[in-house]
Amino acid sequence: MQLVDNGLTLKEFLVFLYCVFFYLCPFLQSYKSTPMIDIKFLVKNPDVVRENIKKKFQDSKLPLVDEAISLYTQYCECQQRADDLRSQRNSISKEIGILFKNKEVEKANEMKKLVEANAQELEQLGKQQTSLMEQLTKVMYAIPNIIAPEVPVGKDDTFNVEKERFGEPIVPDFEVPYHADIMAKFNGLDLDSAHRVAGNGFYYLMGDIARLHSAVITYARDFMIDRGFTYCIPPFMVRSEIVSGVMSFAEMDAMMYKIEGEDLYLIGTSEHSMIGKFIDQIVPEESLPLTLTSYSPCFRKEKGAHGIEERGVYRIHQFEKQEMVVLCKQEDADYWYEQMWKNTVDLFRSMDIPVRTLECCSGDLADLKVKSLDVEAWSPRQKKYFEVGSCSYLGDAQARRLKIRIKGKNGNYFAHTLNNTVVAPPRMLIAFLENNLRADGSVAIPKALQPYMGGKTEIR
Repeated sequence: MQLVDNGLTLKEFLVFLYCVFFYLCPFLQSYKSTPMIDIKFLVKNPDVVRENIKKKFQDSKLPLVDEAISLYTQYCECQQRADDLRSQRNSISKEIGILFKNKEVEKANEMKKLVEANAQELEQLGKQQTSLMEQLTKVMYAIPNIIAPEVPVGKDDTFNVEKERFGEPIVPDFEVPYHADIMAKFNGLDLDSAHRVAGNGFYYLMGDIARLHSAVITYARDFMIDRGFTYCIPPFMVRSEIVSGVMSFAEMDAMMYKIEGEDLYLIGTSEHSMIGKFIDQIVPEESLPLTLTSYSPCFRKEKGAHGIEERGVYRIHQFEKQEMVVLCKQEDADYWYEQMWKNTVDLFRSMDIPVRTLECCSGDLADLKVKSLDVEAWSPRQKKYFEVGSCSYLGDAQARRLKIRIKGKNGNYFAHTLNNTVVAPPRMLIAFLENNLRADGSVAIPKALQPYMGGKTEIR
């Protein structure tokens, strides 16, 4: 059989397709696996990447920069050799076509051997490039994202910097009991039964305390809808490619529960499935920003939890949360970062809870984050603030890993993502109960929350 257009036999055409496949293979592999930082940026700015690693106090990762450059160089060398072979193949294929037309079959068959040898080398190069890309991706996944210039440098959360306080932190002239004891007095908490049913880190909420829990979640939902966010209830399980797309491997190991025998994980926050919603999508630029608020239960291992404040419902394996997520252009990210943490502050203040904001230092940032700001609520019992939410900007790190692109006028580019906790009871209930507790043991219900509590102004 002869292909009329170029005089190639079917066998020769199949050899050509074979070569094309192995030419594309490395690129398909690299497209599948995109780390936090563009490798081309790293190659051009290795000192910037090294300095960023030092700021995050991860000096053990410094050798990864040179390793990444070496692997990328080898990959490019393979690519150059493959390009040369394809150029040779094209020339030989044209020559074979001429020889066949001139009925110089013997010479043409000799030249076909060169095409086959060319194809074999291309196959080996394809395998080598695939291996190099797998190694490079693994290295690049371990290199942390470039933090924002304004992030304070510090080794751990003791170096986080207070930004602003909202509301007057008050210590009442009566003793504020431990939150579990407050709940128990309302017959609202049963840890013993939960321990028998599921073990430590679980709880039963009952009566007015359970109702208060649901009221806060519903109020937070409506609060965010009123601020223009679209309400969503996402899947509560996600596949491994989503998990590795939204967080580092270290975070995954410390947080996520794996479903045995399936490629599924229970979400630790609805951010996971909300960002995952856009995997492999090209979003029209005119639809930005995408502002979403989502409800979900959350499941976390909470490895290493200990101490008196870990009792009760402060640090637990299961809780519910209202979250907010934004997809936007890079130039709009700072605006949304400010708006998102302010939403949380406004929500807490509407329930008469004093809060402060805390700028997270470099060493306290997860590897994917560009910057992060914690919202902390006042605890009258402890006479200090404690974390109730965290607002994070991740640049295009999650979008790179999940291939979430924006279709712009001048071509496609990666989206920028942000997330923030609206409210996460039952931890938030600790702040609520302590700050609204009265001397007689009753708890005042702020005006904003009363419609969600059936008009109640207090619980006793």
